[in-house]
Amino acid sequence: MLEVLAILSAAAAGGLRLALPLLLIGLLQGEQLWSQVPLLRHLSPYWVVGVLTAWSFVEIFLAGNLWGYRLIVLVQLCFSPLVGALLGITVATATETPQWLIGTLSGLFAFVLQLVQVGWFYRLGKLPRWVVVGQDVLCVLLILFALKAPKQGGLIALLLLWLAVRSAKDWQQRHRRSRYRQRSS
Repeated sequence: MLEVLAILSAAAAGGLRLALPLLLIGLLQGEQLWSQVPLLRHLSPYWVVGVLTAWSFVEIFLAGNLWGYRLIVLVQLCFSPLVGALLGITVATATETPQWLIGTLSGLFAFVLQLVQVGWFYRLGKLPRWVVVGQDVLCVLLILFALKAPKQGGLIALLLLWLAVRSAKDWQQRHRRSRYRQRSS
């Protein structure tokens, strides 16, 4: 059960950011940089560190510009299932569950969290800077919890899933009310 919570925690981090959780996973592995991450273990560690660090800074600094934030949201939406799957498979090295199942479920979990972020972005407009910093802090905590305290990380991930479901339900109800108002007018 703890492995499932660790997988959820890592996948939730992949649903919040792309490069930062992968960078943390690699750096926390010590001298064997990215040796457990399926696709990244075949690439040069120097290249991976450079690309992931550069994209982490892009995610932080382009978030201040509306067009930059739209670009970030689009890239994150496209790649969050892949990053979530990579993180889930990396954390699940101790389980006997097939990797394709872990990768699929953790990728879907990351994609759902990213979809909710996109919904909030289009609902509220540009997110405040403190929210972006809060997402980064939460992403770091989720990765650390996935590796060191999976129970707490999994509970935070389940809380994020609950918030995502509540947000989607709220959006659906608002949409139905607005359609009803349009018909009655």
